[in-house]
Amino acid sequence: MEKLTEFVTMVDGWVWGIPLIALILLCGIWLTMRLRGLQLRHLGKALKFMVKNEESGEGEVTSFGALCTALSATIGTGNIVGVATAIAAGGPGALLWMEVAALFGMATKYSEGFLAIKYRTVDKNGHYLGGPFYYIENGMGSRWKWLAKLFALFGMLAGLLGIGTITQINGITSAANNFFDPDKSGIAFTLFEQDYTWTTVIMGLLITACAALVIIGGLKRISQISQIVVPFMAVAYVLCCLILMACNVKAIPAAVVEIVRSAFGMDAVAGGALGAMMVAMQKGIARGIFSNEAGLGSAPIAAAAAKTKEPVRQGLVTMTGTFIDTIVICTMTGLAIVVSGAWQNPELEGVEITDAAFQHGLPFPGQVSSFILMACLVFFAFTTILGWSYYSERCLTYLRGKSSHALTLSYRWLYIVAVFIGPYLTVEAVWDTADIFNGLMAFPNVIALIVLSGVVAQETKQYFKEKRHLL
Repeated sequence: MEKLTEFVTMVDGWVWGIPLIALILLCGIWLTMRLRGLQLRHLGKALKFMVKNEESGEGEVTSFGALCTALSATIGTGNIVGVATAIAAGGPGALLWMEVAALFGMATKYSEGFLAIKYRTVDKNGHYLGGPFYYIENGMGSRWKWLAKLFALFGMLAGLLGIGTITQINGITSAANNFFDPDKSGIAFTLFEQDYTWTTVIMGLLITACAALVIIGGLKRISQISQIVVPFMAVAYVLCCLILMACNVKAIPAAVVEIVRSAFGMDAVAGGALGAMMVAMQKGIARGIFSNEAGLGSAPIAAAAAKTKEPVRQGLVTMTGTFIDTIVICTMTGLAIVVSGAWQNPELEGVEITDAAFQHGLPFPGQVSSFILMACLVFFAFTTILGWSYYSERCLTYLRGKSSHALTLSYRWLYIVAVFIGPYLTVEAVWDTADIFNGLMAFPNVIALIVLSGVVAQETKQYFKEKRHLL
């Protein structure tokens, strides 16, 4: 297992090297320039469209339902565990690079939502299909179908073996263990010299069973659950973080200074500033993209099913996902961790860091704070499992070339099996595996976004020109 973990870590370093980080950042910067800072100029309209559905739109779910499905896949362990992992590995400065990537990522996410609607198709069963594979094939031309197939392959593997299953259930069971059995005294069995508690076994079985009940029902059931759970838990989590900020308001200025200094390697010893900055940049951008998925091409798969006729409108709604996920929720988590100083404890990893921050910062008994965090993480991660089951299923359908009920049902059960085994893999290997597939997904999608940026910019400009008197 140690050799396997070392190999996965090495591959992760290759995939998430400077070329991919630069490609994703440059794509966001390029789209921001071509769209003339749309993510800042029209954020208000985007938030309004988010809750106001289009009356005469065509699709399977409402725009809000499509957004909640996308948010269900993005608001997960990345917001709680991922932020902690990034800060522990790259220092507080990782949070700033996470925000920078998210700011430009909003333009990327807008373009993904726009292209999802413009190039979507309807199958013989009346299902609306879209996403990077369709805008690569239909927008760039059939000779690029190999690139679309490549994205679909990586997307399916990301859902099945990384971001959709293993990382989420692993985060859930870790949080449950941290609350119910922090001393790991209730050992159920030992596997590969690793002890696993009854808490891990029981929570793993419960989440797997609940996921199965929803996933077998398909997109509409996932959307229905997401529209209830996602808004409620996001508001509850942000409220807890605001209470924490209010109770530690005097420590916030110093925390912000520390974040900025760390981001540019100012605290490193002479000659190590550039290296420290690169580590903070790599960890912050990688975990930020893991959390908000801007550039990965996952969100447009859900956006394509929205009831709308306007690509620009859905692009704006899709864009709010990055704002809510990273600019709001990840910032809250990061500030809580830096203010508490929990990231400096080498004995803590993953969710334990965020848990220590909540216990330190919230004006509640430690057990209550831990329970609040555990509940938020469980619901966030659970909805991510649901959202990614739909994404990876759509990737499989595209790879096959046609929809098959038997194949779809078989894949859903395979996905559920992956959720079941997730708790029994090591934390480092889990996150590195997810990072690898995320990175591989990003390459084909970012290429398509850059190639089709002219279409996005031209039609966006025309839309706001024609609708100027109505907006």
